Amino acid sequence: MDLLNVPKLPSNPLFVSLILLFTLLIWLKLAKRKHLNLPPSPPKLPIIGNIHQLGKLPHRSLRDLSRNYGSLLLLHLGCNPKLLVSSADMVREILKDHDVVFSDRPSSTATNILFYGCRDMGFAPYGEYWRQQKKLSVVELLSHRRVHSFQFVRDEEVELLINKIRRACLKGESINLSEMLKLVSSNIVSRCVISRRSEEEEEEEEDGCCKFGQLAKRTGVLLTSFCVGDLFPYLRWVDVLTGYIPRLKALFGELDSFFDQIIKEHTTLKTDDQVSNKDFISTIMQLQEDGMLEIDLTNIKAILLDMFVAGTDTTGATTEWMMAELLKRPNVMKKVQEEVRNVVGNKYKVDMEDINKMKYLKCVLKETLRLHPTVPLLVPRQTSASVELGGYHIPSNMTILINAWAIQRDPKWWENPEEFIPERFENSSIDLNGQDVQFIPFGFGRRSCPGMPFAVTVIEYVMANLLYWFDWKLPVGEIAENLDMTELYGQTINRKNPLHVVPMSHFSF
Repeated sequence: MDLLNVPKLPSNPLFVSLILLFTLLIWLKLAKRKHLNLPPSPPKLPIIGNIHQLGKLPHRSLRDLSRNYGSLLLLHLGCNPKLLVSSADMVREILKDHDVVFSDRPSSTATNILFYGCRDMGFAPYGEYWRQQKKLSVVELLSHRRVHSFQFVRDEEVELLINKIRRACLKGESINLSEMLKLVSSNIVSRCVISRRSEEEEEEEEDGCCKFGQLAKRTGVLLTSFCVGDLFPYLRWVDVLTGYIPRLKALFGELDSFFDQIIKEHTTLKTDDQVSNKDFISTIMQLQEDGMLEIDLTNIKAILLDMFVAGTDTTGATTEWMMAELLKRPNVMKKVQEEVRNVVGNKYKVDMEDINKMKYLKCVLKETLRLHPTVPLLVPRQTSASVELGGYHIPSNMTILINAWAIQRDPKWWENPEEFIPERFENSSIDLNGQDVQFIPFGFGRRSCPGMPFAVTVIEYVMANLLYWFDWKLPVGEIAENLDMTELYGQTINRKNPLHVVPMSHFSF
């Protein structure tokens, strides 16, 4: 009988050697890491690290941490550390010297399940497949030429929006402008991608068709939901017990069935109208049929999901923030309305040539995107090799979080950074292409958002029409300067409370 019931170690020499070797390797790894010049870290708690410091609005909480501990921070969010970048200078260094190394993407449970193993463009690893997807998007789907070809869609959907608002004017009613703006953006994206309005999807229940409007909302929610397994890989089983993974798989099944149906429709219904005004899916399928694109149906479905997730909520949210900022500042509203109406004149229709002359409107949009980037923490990146950044060692496979929201409010680059001042962009060369590192609402470098021309065109066209046709005021009892601007964190940053406004017709009909 062994004293104190202490178990004996195995006497097998091979087993003992393996234990000693494993212990030595762990010690060497820890010793090496200890001597690396890693970025500083905020104080952390055991096991959870810095998770408790994220708060309900992580972009704001992380900005506060950066102010206290530095523009490059090593955050311990679960088992894997992540690098937080909150400085335009560090973004410039990445863009100039390390763009390729910082162009990979980390995978997550949600993106792996919903995006067909990250076979889309947004979450695909950096490499030849991703380059092919980027070329497809930039040249065939989202180029200025292709965006211009869908002007008829924007015309029709905005006309429907204007007519709805006119009916409210006749009744003297207030409207939920947030809901209307999200719907028109969703309809425009949906028609450009699959030639079907998302509004129609909401109405089609009896035919068994998946309602894509609801599917898109659920996708956004699950993409940003807390996943235990992503932070603690050895606890992945918890996500099964909580129902998170079953919900992801159920949603994936519905999305996959929806896309199968859409692809089948486009395969069997090739009308002359589709040939002359091809939607995105028709273009992709034609390129595949002509042998110019080596992708299968799974790749096509992943790309389609990308288009919906990236395009539907972001344009609507930006337009909503833009209108809210104008309502809060009547003097800015008056100035931009005067420009719009002077440029358009007495025409019955606002056209894109008019919008190209609206310089102040473009300044208002830029200032809105500066203060309210719809994705304040840019889609995470991952280093493909070890690199030195800002004098610190950044290991390979490190997840990178870039706080565009904090960078675009940095007083080093912006005078009165918390104020809405569109005039700061007058006579300025700063644009939206990501080369000006203090202003990156669409990202920068190789992984910048290729949908920028599409989104900007939609937002400018919708806003120009709203400002041309109507005057706007808040409901009785609400004061402009006290307008609630509380944020709601999610896949995009939306207003917490819907924007209710009273429209008044500027012209007699």
